[in-house]
Amino acid sequence: MTEHTQTLLAVDYGTKAVGLALFCRGRDPYPLPHATLGYTDDDALIRDITGIVRKKSISAVVLGVPRLLDGRETTMTRRIRAFGEKLVQALAPVPLHLQDESLSSFEAEERMKSSPRYNFKVDPRQIDALAAAIILEDFIGR
Repeated sequence: MTEHTQTLLAVDYGTKAVGLALFCRGRDPYPLPHATLGYTDDDALIRDITGIVRKKSISAVVLGVPRLLDGRETTMTRRIRAFGEKLVQALAPVPLHLQDESLSSFEAEERMKSSPRYNFKVDPRQIDALAAAIILEDFIGR
């Protein structure tokens, strides 16, 4: 797949829900929220993500990893890294990239409050997918 048609999938892993966002270079103007998945265990989530990767011809996956503002890792950071180790094996040969996601949920809330798309309100059902789009924006911009 050529660089200009590369499709990226971002994953905002949470304890209750996982947000997904897509971006296709050369087609999309910016990353777009795709879906929010509920899940019962990591294996089921990995099956769902790998299914989307195949269906959408994803060329790379970006997994958001939180850190404290001083750069230290948290319990959630370690949990997501462990999930990433399982995911990278399931995705092969599609690469998995880790991206700092610090404050992405906060930024998603702020964007919702100032956007007519979300009726100027925080929509908890869509916040994870919007956070994933922000993670993808940060990844593309780095």
